Amino acid sequence: MTDTTAAPEPPDPATPARRPKRERGALESLLTVTLGMEVLAVAFGTLAINGLDILPPAVVFGGGGVLVLLLLVATRVVRYRWGVWFGHALQVLLLATGFIEVLAAVTAAIFVGFWIYCFVKGSQLDAAKRAAA
Repeated sequence: MTDTTAAPEPPDPATPARRPKRERGALESLLTVTLGMEVLAVAFGTLAINGLDILPPAVVFGGGGVLVLLLLVATRVVRYRWGVWFGHALQVLLLATGFIEVLAAVTAAIFVGFWIYCFVKGSQLDAAKRAAA
């Protein structure tokens, strides 16, 4: 049987020390999760809109791909204040997909509701954490 309670080995002085992970706030975490869910919704929505033959496939997949790419970029930059504003702009862009298909607007409205809730609640949680510190 292997002893799992053995003391950890001391770090090798030749290897550089790892930088500690940056602490993410509640706002950043909640908005990142929302953007991640939106990536999936846009990917599946792109497939659905393509199946409706409303637009040429190149336009549908090109637009869907660009929107997915922008949402993925937003997940990385939401830590900055301008990144949150970039996320706000993407929410408006998601709502604009309603001009292509009405159900896309309904789905976008649901995700915008998530975005607003996460923005408000994340800001409140971060403010409470700062006040407690």
